[in-house]
Order: sequence, then structure tokens, then C-alpha cells
Amino acid sequence: MNCQICGAHLPDGAMFCGGCGSSTTATPMTRKRADPRPSDTTIIQPLAPRSTVISVPLWPAGSIQAGAVPVPAGTDPVEPGDHAAGAHAAAAEPPATAEAPRYTLQFSTGETVSVRGTGLIGRRPLPQPAERFDHLIQITDLGMSVSKSHLEFGQHDGEFWVNDRYSGNGTVVRRAPAPALRCEPGRRYLVARGSRVEIGDQFFMVL
Repeated sequence: MNCQICGAHLPDGAMFCGGCGSSTTATPMTRKRADPRPSDTTIIQPLAPRSTVISVPLWPAGSIQAGAVPVPAGTDPVEPGDHAAGAHAAAAEPPATAEAPRYTLQFSTGETVSVRGTGLIGRRPLPQPAERFDHLIQITDLGMSVSKSHLEFGQHDGEFWVNDRYSGNGTVVRRAPAPALRCEPGRRYLVARGSRVEIGDQFFMVL
């Protein structure tokens, strides 16, 4: 008799494999584990402290607050019980139209994507059941510093915005000469063309 996990020969009456320690009744199917979400990210060094930002409240669209400092997650005027990451995103954003500007996202991993409307970016982006997005952009990150559903994006009055989806390593927006801006999860931040958006060890340019 051989172990069904590692293939090692097992003596008669053995209860466990001497090679891998598996039970003699274990099979490859019983050893499979559910895909863990969201604890799937290798945490890297802490990000720099966030600076003054320009952000757009999640509900309603409202006016743009220049120079406003983000408030803690959960204090935006959202619908009751809607504090879960991304649960509000698609409903708040109007559908894309032909007049909406088109943006190009140029990734450090080599991908270049032309987008218009809303989307998710990550290693394996997965919308919530009630969400609808125009784009699902999957990028390669062998170091797993990028979360599966790391970042959400869209447009506000034709301007591009990003929203960190409570990722493991966070999101940073950079555009010289302004200081680096660390995005608070659950808030939308306007990103001008020519900016660099860092997600874990990877980044993309907004053009």
C-alpha cells in the first residue's frame, strides 16, 4: 500500500505515512483547502504617513473638498449596514457613457489597459454579488503584495478616482512635486493624468 499524498510505501496496518505524516485515509481531494479571502497577501513594509488629500465622499457624490483630510472609515454618509469593503461602489457610480473620458493605465507588470467607467484591479479581482463593473483587470504579482481585489476605480465628473478596497498593503498616489498620498480604504481619491498609483510592490501610471 502506498500513501495517496506523497506516494511513499506504507507497511501493513500503518495509520500514518512515515514520509509526509498524512493519514493513510487521506486523499488529494480531502487535503484541498478553500481559497482564503481576503487573508491572501504578503505584508510588506508600512507605508509612509498619509498627507493632505482631495477626496470625494462616497455618498452622495456631493462637492469636491479640496485640501480635506480623510476621516476614519465608517464616518462617511453611507447607507446603514453598508460599511463592508466595496459593498457600495457600483450603486453610487452612474453608468459609463460615450462622452466619458477614456484613461490609459500603464502597469509596472507590462500590461497597458484603456478604461472608461468603473473597474477593479488586483491579482484575481472579484466583485461583490450586487456589484457591476465595466472592467476587471488582473495583474501578475508573484510576491503577492497586491491583494486579489486591491483597488477600485471610476470617474467623478470626468475625473479619474481610485478607492482602496481594504487591501493588505494599501494604495499610494504620487505626483511630483506634491507629497506622496496614502489612500484611506473606503474613500475615493481624485487622480490626475500623469500620476503614479502604487499598489503593494507594483504600480500603474494614469495617462
